[in-house]
Amino acid sequence: MANPKTKSAPSLTHYQLLEVPTTATSAEIKQSFRRLAKIYHPDRHTNSTQQTQFLKKFQTISAAYEVLSDDHQRRVYDQTLRYGPTTSSSSQTRADRTEAAQQQYRNARQQQPKREETLEEWLKRVYTPINKILTTIIKPIRAQIKALSADPFDDELMDDFNTYIEESQDALEKAQTLLKKMPNPPIAASVSANLYYCMSQLGDALNELEMFTQNYNETYLHDGIEMFRIAEGLRKEAVAAALELKH
Repeated sequence: MANPKTKSAPSLTHYQLLEVPTTATSAEIKQSFRRLAKIYHPDRHTNSTQQTQFLKKFQTISAAYEVLSDDHQRRVYDQTLRYGPTTSSSSQTRADRTEAAQQQYRNARQQQPKREETLEEWLKRVYTPINKILTTIIKPIRAQIKALSADPFDDELMDDFNTYIEESQDALEKAQTLLKKMPNPPIAASVSANLYYCMSQLGDALNELEMFTQNYNETYLHDGIEMFRIAEGLRKEAVAAALELKH
């Protein structure tokens, strides 16, 4: 006599995977993920069989956290839980985001008043403060990475690193606002362009580092560090171009 077919167990929701209620705050979700990541991260286990088992579990909770840690994705997911799947499109790629940011910048520049600004005024009101902000973001990165590398699973070290990322994102937003506030003189176009692309690189770099703090995937860390290197090169090019204008 054949065994009766059994129904497959329903898959766990993202909330269940992260062991939090559907009403959990962002902080509670992050705290629970980090707790689970410490348990299931494969690098914390030497047995090959355990590594394979824990890797699958770690990937599952990482995918759940990626959705619940993003406000928009979480809202879409919550709607899916309540009403079933929707036809929402997937998130943009970095190339899409970069192109959108560039188009937004071009549109903003076209909408600005057509007025002449002196080079000296632009350098004082735009270039100088932006360069200072970018330096405060880029300069500490080596020390921050070195401090975190002592133990990425240490809550205090990770909190310090997250604070650096959040403060850098706030500072970068101020720099981006400054660049849009006043049109550059044509002679300073190369300085302005280097500043813009430097900030674009830093925005992506900080996003990569933030992703690393969420899932401990070192690919994000390596990509973020490389983007910081490129950003610093662009900042130096802006500085060199500005110095030429001053002489």
